Parts: sequence; C-alpha cells; structure tokens
Amino acid sequence: MLRRVQRRLIPFAFLCYVVAYIDRVNIGFAATELQRDLHLSPSQYGFGAGLFFLAYCLFEIPSNLILERVGARRWIARILIGWGIVSMGTALVTDVRSFMAARVLLGIAEAGFFPGMVLYLTYWIPARERARSGALFMMAAPIAVIVGGPVSEVLLALHGSMGLAGWQWLFIIEGLPAVVLGVLALRVLTDRPEHADWLPAEDREWLSATMAAEQARRQAVGHATIAASITSGRVWILSGVLFMHTLVQYGIFLWLPKMLQDASGTRGLALSAITGIPFAAALAAMVLVGRHSDRTRERKLHVAACAAVSAIGLLLAVASQGHLWLLVLSFTISQMAQRSMVGVFWALPPMFLGGTAAAAGLGLINATGNLGGFFGPTVMGWLRESTGGYVGGLLVLSAALIVEVALVLMLRVPMDEP
Repeated sequence: MLRRVQRRLIPFAFLCYVVAYIDRVNIGFAATELQRDLHLSPSQYGFGAGLFFLAYCLFEIPSNLILERVGARRWIARILIGWGIVSMGTALVTDVRSFMAARVLLGIAEAGFFPGMVLYLTYWIPARERARSGALFMMAAPIAVIVGGPVSEVLLALHGSMGLAGWQWLFIIEGLPAVVLGVLALRVLTDRPEHADWLPAEDREWLSATMAAEQARRQAVGHATIAASITSGRVWILSGVLFMHTLVQYGIFLWLPKMLQDASGTRGLALSAITGIPFAAALAAMVLVGRHSDRTRERKLHVAACAAVSAIGLLLAVASQGHLWLLVLSFTISQMAQRSMVGVFWALPPMFLGGTAAAAGLGLINATGNLGGFFGPTVMGWLRESTGGYVGGLLVLSAALIVEVALVLMLRVPMDEP
C-alpha cells in the first residue's frame, strides 16, 4: 500500500522539484551572457543570484502555515503557477536593478515549496520510510543540473531568434513547465490520507490511523505548538546545519559552470556534460545513503559523515587548481556526500515536531537555513573579484562544512524511530 502512495506522490513531487531547481539556478548556466548583456560585475552577479534566498526565507514560515490551513493541493498549485510566471518574466530584465528585482520576486513566489513538500510527505510517509523517500524526492536537485545543463545550452544557442537573447529564451521556456505543473497539482495531489479516494477503504483507514499515531508520539516526545517550535534549541541547531549546507551548495553550484569553464576553456554542451558528472555520481550515493539510514534507523551520524566527506572533497579541489579532471573528481566526491546528506537531514525534524509545530518548524529551518544560499554565491563572487581566483572561496566553504559537522554532533534527537 505504501508503494502505491509513493508511486502516486513521489514522482510528481520529484518532477516539481526538478523544475523548481532549474528555475532557481539556471542563471548559473547563463552567467557569462547575463554579465555581458546586463553589465554585471562578478560581485553584482553573485549578490543578485543570492537575493533569491533572502526573499525566499522571509516568506517561508507564513507559506507553510497557510499550507497547513488551506491544504497542500491548492497552495502548492499557487506556488508553482506563481513562480513559473515570475521565472518567465525574468526575460524582461534590462539592467542590474531589474535583475535583482526579478530574483527577489522569484524568491517570494517560490517560498514555501520545498518545506511545504517535505511537510506534505510527512502526512503520507511513515517515519521508517522517510529517508529513502526523501532521497528519491531530493534526487531532483542533481537531476535538474544534469538535465538543465544541456537544455540550457540549447536554449542559449537560440540567441537572436525572434530578436531575443539566448538567456531570454532560457527563462521563458524553462519557466513554462511550472505553470503547467501547477494546474496538474490540483488534480494529482490529495490533502490527507483520509481524503484519498484512490486508495481502497481499508488502506485509507490504516494509513490515516498510522499517521495519527505517529503524530501523537511526536507530540509526546517533542514540540506541538508554534511557540515551542520556534524557541526550540534543536530547531535552531538544525537551522544552523542547513545554513552551512546551503551556503556551500549554492556557493558551489552557482559558480561551478563558470569554474569549470575557466579550467577547461570549453563552452556549450561540452561544458554542461563536464558540469553534470559530479551530480550524476551523486544520484547513486543519495539512494544508498538514504537506504542505509532507514535500515539502521540512524540519522545524525549519517549527516555528520556526509558533511565531513564533502569538506574533504572541496579541500582536494583547492589542491587541484589547474588540473581539470582532478578538479572534476574533487567536486564529484564533494557532491556525492553533500547531496546524500539532504534526504537524511529532512528525516530529523519530524522526529520531534508535530502538528502546527511541524509547519512552523520546517518553515523556520528551511527559511533560516536557506539564507546560506545568499551568502555562498556572494562570498564566492567577492573573493573571486578581490583575489582573481577561486581558492579563497573554496576554503571558506570547506570551513563552513566543518562547522556543520560540529553542529550536527551537538544535536540531541530521540534514540530511535518506531
């Protein structure tokens, strides 16, 4: 029965997240053209790329609370349609100010999608299945890079068609699927198990009872109110862990195509193929780590180990400057560990958050954590401009991962899951 639920919900959530991730980071593939046509310096590009996350974070908690109140089906549909329209509208930017305004609007429009989906899946997926299911959903991020690279390069090659620049075609065509998926969400998603007329009555009753029992256990061992959630030390530690993670994640990705282009001298499809290698390797690692975490019922040490290995990969990248394939190998090691951490990480908050506290807590963790998405690209851009290279930025990101390990090890969570 759980397989039936997963087959209905996970592929759709996965597809939505692929589109979300592409729309969020496609400026990484258009960086050179955007800097040229909009006259952006490296620091302006990095700052503008990161502005998405400031706006995104401000609206996270309100968005999740609205989802809890009005239902996931309608609210996730609203998010998808809204960000699709804004992403397409980014084709209209003409200068630094309008570029930054578009990034802010995109952050507002997309706010709440990821934690909303994580919250939504806690209504349907029991705790014992959550790390593997989360990994299957979050595999969308590396797949978005693998698919988004070649697609973005093809769209950039439309430069001049109908009087539009290649990056304008990129934003228009890559934003459209979000609008289509928003309309489909109204039909595919069901708010709660008790409303699932696509499940047999006995399966619907069993799942509803199972998830209600989990909710009661979480309330008994953790937090069940908004106030308890936002004042919880564990919630703030997890926010710090995610902050360091996203600082590194977007500090790397929004500059990775540019770093590899500078190292290899390649462009176009060849560059997107090289950029996709670390993310292709990460797919298998995500499934294996998520499965092992579910089998052992252990979360914290898995997250800490992934962060430590990711730091080692970035330090190897520092030592590999000037050697393209050693650089690719270093980023591959780092991405395999960093992407594997995410599915396990998001299995941690539901271990002690329940009810409205889960909506507020997940929103707070994702909101404050994703501020790292602003600082990572900004720091990389500033250090690139001031030093003329990437070593300083990579060392800062490596240090952030070491801090992440220390924070994870401070976390106190229930000993096991049901």
